[in-house]
Amino acid sequence: MYQHETTVRVRYAETDQMGVVYYGNYPQYYEVGRVEAIRALGISYKSIEEQGIVMPVSKLNIKYVLPAKYDELLKIVTIVKEKPDKRITFKCEIYNEADNLINFGEVTLAFLDIKSKTAVHIPDFIWNKMKVFFNE
Repeated sequence: MYQHETTVRVRYAETDQMGVVYYGNYPQYYEVGRVEAIRALGISYKSIEEQGIVMPVSKLNIKYVLPAKYDELLKIVTIVKEKPDKRITFKCEIYNEADNLINFGEVTLAFLDIKSKTAVHIPDFIWNKMKVFFNE
């Protein structure tokens, strides 16, 4: 299992008239979490694309528990529980400043060859960085 934590501060533009985060912004927080989780492995999304791989979202599930509010510092926990193959699933948990779980969900992405747009197995240069977390 691979796990990473990062933080993001709620910006005014992400909130509605009530000062709470608009529900459609949570997938962007998930993206921040997974981009930073991959970066912590020493890989950037840019480098993945330069290697000829794109990673479109194939599934997204979200559960809203409590609202996030303007100017709060949110902790985003990103977890990969299962060994990736042609897809990778990121479990996401978002906590407020009081460390209460306010939102959770999952995002599944596919590994596609950029030219043929066909599914491929997780590239070796990514798996080589992740396999230590999966007892391989």
